[in-house]
Amino acid sequence: MKNKIVKNWMTKDPVTIGPDATLPEVHEKMKEYGIRRLPVVDEEDTLLGIISLSDVQEAEPSDAKALNIYELTYLLSKIKVGRLMKKDVITVTPDTSIADCAKLMMEKKIGGLPVVENGKVVGIITESDIFRLVVKEYTE
Repeated sequence: MKNKIVKNWMTKDPVTIGPDATLPEVHEKMKEYGIRRLPVVDEEDTLLGIISLSDVQEAEPSDAKALNIYELTYLLSKIKVGRLMKKDVITVTPDTSIADCAKLMMEKKIGGLPVVENGKVVGIITESDIFRLVVKEYTE
């Protein structure tokens, strides 16, 4: 796997979101595209952070019984991605080897990495992409 590189296995032009998006917008985008993490970018596609489905779930009020659905919806609509996103994002480049990428994901216990080139998000590589490679390598 050392000769396999990220650019051949990553999802190119990944779905992203801006820092001013609200929690319901993030959740809807994740559902629509069937994804669990979104790179947060500015207008020039420069990486600002990343937000995951677990970040969204953790932000939801824990004692929803005290709120009615309208109050809960209102509160969630006020939470911005920029407040919740992880800002110290670990990234890889398109030329990173899959082996190094997998090792980094294991060491840091993360399921996906934004792929950045010249400061811009050009892709995302996830556990699923690496599993796809492994299946292709060992079933052909």
